[in-house]
Amino acid sequence: MNAQNKQAYVFPKFNARRSPVPVRRYNLPKDFVFGASTSAYQIEGAIDPGTTGRGRSIWEDYFAARPHMDNGEVACDHYNRMKEDVAMIKRMGHKVYRFSVSWPRIMPDGTGAVNEQGLKFYSDLVDELLESGIEPYLTLYHWDLPSAMEKLGGWTSRAVAAHFADFAEVVLRRLGDRVKKWCTFNEPEVIVAGYIGDGLAPGLSNPKLRVIVAHNLMVAHGLAVKRIRSLDTAERLDVGIVVNLVPVEPATKSATVAARKMWQRNYAIYLDGIFHGKYSQVVLDEAAATGAVITDEDMALISQPLDYLGINWYLRLVVNRQGRVVKLPGAEETLMGWEICPAALSRMLLSMNKEYKLPPIYITENGAALADTVSDDGVHDNRRMLYTHEHLSAIELAIAGGVDMRGYFAWSLMDNLEWSLGYSKTFGMVHVDRKTMVRTVKDSGMWYSAMIKANKRAEANKRAKSAR
Repeated sequence: MNAQNKQAYVFPKFNARRSPVPVRRYNLPKDFVFGASTSAYQIEGAIDPGTTGRGRSIWEDYFAARPHMDNGEVACDHYNRMKEDVAMIKRMGHKVYRFSVSWPRIMPDGTGAVNEQGLKFYSDLVDELLESGIEPYLTLYHWDLPSAMEKLGGWTSRAVAAHFADFAEVVLRRLGDRVKKWCTFNEPEVIVAGYIGDGLAPGLSNPKLRVIVAHNLMVAHGLAVKRIRSLDTAERLDVGIVVNLVPVEPATKSATVAARKMWQRNYAIYLDGIFHGKYSQVVLDEAAATGAVITDEDMALISQPLDYLGINWYLRLVVNRQGRVVKLPGAEETLMGWEICPAALSRMLLSMNKEYKLPPIYITENGAALADTVSDDGVHDNRRMLYTHEHLSAIELAIAGGVDMRGYFAWSLMDNLEWSLGYSKTFGMVHVDRKTMVRTVKDSGMWYSAMIKANKRAEANKRAKSAR
């Protein structure tokens, strides 16, 4: 264990029979996987180039301009505690782990020289996971663009899209012999938010960039997919993308058109591009008004077949006839102000399955910022436990309706840096003491671990019966 802290993590006792939320087997397909997700900047720390060789990212620029905010200098110190964290994941019973690699850690300037120290960190992480019986799911980009790439125009630039494909090749050539699940981007819509608003890096607050950035991200995705497929190992790999989807539902029947337009503009733009090879008229009208250049060649690149689709799901929106978001009386919300509505997840998945020819789907993030009670006997978060149970039940309904679901990743493994919100909002199944960095598995994490074991036993019993 880390010499700085002999007690790397705490794994409290948990009595599944006395759990306030049932520990049960869900009606899920054979080989359905359970795990958790993280992202590089939110957990790694170790951003000092002098000791790690890592380049500067747009998040260092963002926080430098806002020195009153928490930043990623330490985060969860995962860079120095990686082995202990993998040991914790193994003990929790997870069979899959989704993480992202940091572009500036691997290629400090975004192109050109490769930082061997950074690439070795991820290689060691992959080895540690595989030795622990955990399959790695790798995301190439989770929002931490090298500063040098932003100076070229960031995601408004086709040159950066081309550099991203080169970066993908560097990572693939090093890790492609061991990592089989690859994702190009995490949540393009949120990357766009950093250009049209101020709450995320680079914070440009220019609404006219919405379609320009979204389309360039899709082009970069297409270039990376094409590059991955062209390499020798490509036939053994699964390649996908992760989109965050927020179903937009009408408050009244008269709001149906407004709800549809908001869905198409903000979320379905990525589904339409990938699975239909064209954007909706709502998006095309905005593109024409803001100068986004979209060609047939672009759309052919974007709409290459994928092996899987990752969906990050947290909330739904309800809008009125004017297209304004309204809150329903009595609706339960998380500390983020996000409505808890698992039934909307089932409805969205079933609707998507009718509208698109979809590959297998993973829920790659699902979780909630909720209150934790830290005490001497553990960290208690019964509502998060129930939240996970409710959403797994919603996935059951979607599967019963014919949706091809393959796995569920909780967001997140541990409390981490929630970007511009700092450490004030906790989504983790594992509590991280901000002073000592000791990890304590919360009640929700213990319940999740017990649930994984229960489903594993049930699947093993089912297979044994069928073999008789």
